[in-house]
Amino acid sequence: MIDISRKQKIINAIICGFVIIAMLIGSIILELFGTSGNWVTMLISCVQRSAIFALLAVSMNLLNGFTGLFSLGQAGFMLLGAYTYAIFTIPLAQRNTVYYMYIKAANEIANTPAIEPTIQFSFPEVLGNIMGGPGMILGVLIAIIMGGLVAAGIAFLIGLPVLRLRSDYLAIATLGFAEIIRAIFQWGKLGPLTNGANAVREFVTLSHLKITFSGVLVNGVLVDTLKFGTFFLVLLAIVCIGIIVMLINSSYGRAFKAIREDEIAAEAMGINLYKHKQLAFCISCFFAGVGGAMLAMLLAMAQARGFTAPLITYPILMMVVLGGIGSVSGSCFGAVLYIFATEWWLRGLDSGTFLGISAPDIFRPGFRLVAISVVVMSVILFFRRGLLGDKELPYYIGRIKERHLARKTKAGEQNG
Repeated sequence: MIDISRKQKIINAIICGFVIIAMLIGSIILELFGTSGNWVTMLISCVQRSAIFALLAVSMNLLNGFTGLFSLGQAGFMLLGAYTYAIFTIPLAQRNTVYYMYIKAANEIANTPAIEPTIQFSFPEVLGNIMGGPGMILGVLIAIIMGGLVAAGIAFLIGLPVLRLRSDYLAIATLGFAEIIRAIFQWGKLGPLTNGANAVREFVTLSHLKITFSGVLVNGVLVDTLKFGTFFLVLLAIVCIGIIVMLINSSYGRAFKAIREDEIAAEAMGINLYKHKQLAFCISCFFAGVGGAMLAMLLAMAQARGFTAPLITYPILMMVVLGGIGSVSGSCFGAVLYIFATEWWLRGLDSGTFLGISAPDIFRPGFRLVAISVVVMSVILFFRRGLLGDKELPYYIGRIKERHLARKTKAGEQNG
């Protein structure tokens, strides 16, 4: 006989499987109907951003919520992932166009040899020429993984000094290193590699991920191309979050939680504090780099000045707090809620009309950020640990079932 806990785990796994399959199928359907209206386009954009920021929120939660290390350097590590992906996916024919400013500046100086871009190959282009379409996808995946590895490698070096710090000091140190990374990438001397303060463009983006077929009628319009960029982002985010969940449920995850609860007790049990902190920091930054590469694919550009703490790190931290520190499903829920609220549901607050109410003197650009801030403050006041706290969604599903069974039992006793 299967005990209740194991049975519940099986049920939860089946529910999660159906949800994942539904999300993947839904992402394909959205791409098919992507030209049927503005609201569908907005929905696709929100789904894409939600997938990316759910991964980023979970990666931050791994460090802040499960290990107890308060880091604010996510924007810097996302920048590393975005630039690494962009640089290694620019087609060879487009590199002179991307680095035009630096090549032009060198050519205008007498007796100066022409500057060539530092990287002279593209993973999707090389593998695409060998294997065709699958090779291009494989090249994109390799570039994304390289973005994560570069971020993890720099995180390892940064972690050598800063992980000796605690609490607010660690947050300030990581925030400072993120700003240093951003300044270095805008340095003119690195122009042939990073394009300096200019944006890196012309690399493989979501628009390049598509399949051409004979064609079908969708709402009276012949569709002969299926873009699967949304499917790619959602699938990649699910795989990465799944890896993080397996890590949290492993012996390493238990060591992370022990460090979070009491460092002295964890060290007394034989846990190497520095080793596990460094491991958590590097893994979190690896997935931040992957998320940065995914964001570059979505935005079709990588520019250092866009990866600042107010624009990137603070919203991710807000998503973690909103969903619940120490909860993976809470981080995903917080990311989806934040993205849909700021990018869609509350957008009317910036345009003068909201819910049929026209008030241009009140509803002006930036007002939606005021509204979302009020929502977050309300959550902090009434849900001190976030909407889901430190529990996962299956826990609340089990509680609902328990209450339902209790009501049925009580009703049966009264009728008996």
